[in-house]
Amino acid sequence: MTKKASTPALRFKGFTYTWEQRKLSEFADKVTEKNVGLQYIETFTNSAEFGIISQRDFFDHDIAKMSSLGGYYIVRSEDFVYNPRISTSAPVGPINRNKLGRIGVMSPLYTVFRPHDIGTTYLEHFFKSKYWHSFMNFNGDSGARSDRFSIKDSVFFEMPIPIPHIEEQRKIGEYLTHLDRLITLHQSKYD
Repeated sequence: MTKKASTPALRFKGFTYTWEQRKLSEFADKVTEKNVGLQYIETFTNSAEFGIISQRDFFDHDIAKMSSLGGYYIVRSEDFVYNPRISTSAPVGPINRNKLGRIGVMSPLYTVFRPHDIGTTYLEHFFKSKYWHSFMNFNGDSGARSDRFSIKDSVFFEMPIPIPHIEEQRKIGEYLTHLDRLITLHQSKYD
């Protein structure tokens, strides 16, 4: 089921398709594949500041116990992960893409999902925005623990996302990635 979304007035030249409002569940599947038999032992974490990184790099040691890794979700390259831990920079928790180029595992406290039929770079930049925060705030809460955001998976996957034509997604993703690189370059020069 698709609905019209607000098509922005400012667009790249040559794109005239109307944007659609689609639910996350229409182009992403929840990953439920467990690490049975301990196929993978590298544990990932999802940091609001650094994205998806190896737990060993983030904490300087492994946090997860080897005996619990069988119950962890397998995170493949290009999968997205929602971390319900809230912070100043991620008030509803961060969603990041696995750009490590390798497979690892993630605690079942995280929501792992695998997109299809959408540009992953476009989707990544969408989740870097605050556009989706209002949906989360309206449909979830901080729960019993003040450092965690609580939302049911069934509700999470109802999240509406504005979707342009695939070529426009690609163009938007390339442009924003280039802009991020320029900002990083100028920041490092400034520092």
